Amino acid sequence: QVQLVESGGGLVQAGGSLRLSCAASGRTFSTNAMAWFRLAPGKERDFVARIAWNGGATYYADSVKGRFTISRDNAKNTLDLQMNSLKPEDTAVYYCAASLSAYAGPTREAYYYWGQGTQVTVSS
Repeated sequence: QVQLVESGGGLVQAGGSLRLSCAASGRTFSTNAMAWFRLAPGKERDFVARIAWNGGATYYADSVKGRFTISRDNAKNTLDLQMNSLKPEDTAVYYCAASLSAYAGPTREAYYYWGQGTQVTVSS
């Protein structure tokens, strides 16, 4: 059974940092693009960042560019998201996702496997 399990969420003050991790099991994703999305109250699940199978071709939503960094460790089958300079508008449930392809775009439809999400709350 393929699983993506996120961890690292929590409550942080504005300006603080958090590091999210996603552990994959059931299959390797070393040849697959992966991404982070987030779902804020009253909004749709939005793209945050993506990374290609080899760690290249990183791409970020404008709202997080320069503050968030996506990375992966194919040997460990993990995906991370380092979040700095957090803002209250970053409050959301963050989801890890994996594509069936080596490269994938910034849309929900490009990803096949999804985690259950981890809550990030940024207080002002």
